[in-house]
Amino acid sequence: MADQLNLVFFPSSYSELFNAWNRYPKAVPYAGGTALIREQGRPILELPSIILSLERLEEMHRISRSERYLEIGAMAKLSQIIDLGKIVPVALRHCLENIAGPQVRNMATIGGSLCFRGGRLDSSAALMALDAQYELRSAQSSRWISATRFCAAPGLSALNTHELLTRIRIPLETWDYSAYKKFSGQGSNSKVVVFLVKTQKNVLSDIRIVCKTDTLWRNKDSESILAGKNLPLNQRITADFIKNWETFLYSLQTVDELSQKELINFIAININNLAE
Repeated sequence: MADQLNLVFFPSSYSELFNAWNRYPKAVPYAGGTALIREQGRPILELPSIILSLERLEEMHRISRSERYLEIGAMAKLSQIIDLGKIVPVALRHCLENIAGPQVRNMATIGGSLCFRGGRLDSSAALMALDAQYELRSAQSSRWISATRFCAAPGLSALNTHELLTRIRIPLETWDYSAYKKFSGQGSNSKVVVFLVKTQKNVLSDIRIVCKTDTLWRNKDSESILAGKNLPLNQRITADFIKNWETFLYSLQTVDELSQKELINFIAININNLAE
């Protein structure tokens, strides 16, 4: 059957959604719509011919908390997540607060920001650093995948054909030091860094640094340099750490020289805050 123009489905259950998607394989899931505005940049938008609106899927709007996790439905608006306050890890909250303006944050969904076809958006960096998990659902089953694997998969994401990101699970860990920086640009052109440190009895037990330029970077070799080190760090250790990051970033040919310097300076400032 040929596609019909401007055909919009409003499923209220996953079974309705996947039945419609099976009937119209070229249908496009629709969340907040900000990606269309960003990509087209004109007053009258050209919509996909067949749309699967996710607005009435109640489960995708739910936000819940347990002792260990914060679970956020993929249709939750960025502003809703910010308004949760201190329950949201600081790095993620600061990240979302620096995305566009209030009007866009009131429309944009967390799931849409992670599945943006034009490239990686800022929220991906914070969620990778926090070791978040994503629920991916198809007509037959659902599965969980780490934020790292989701972003590292070939193509734009780990989503299979007719598979939907439905939920984000964020571990509620205590980070003793948390820093976030957005340098420049909008959307997938922005550059951000997330810097997290966890300590235990004056010992650095965990450190995570995730950078986003055109894609996401995490240098686990540098993190191993500091694992188990006493605080405050001595100058030799911090110098080795910064040098390791310089070597790592300079080896990435897709990262321009200005971005390299900005990222290194931010990392150096924050690691020196943990030094003698």
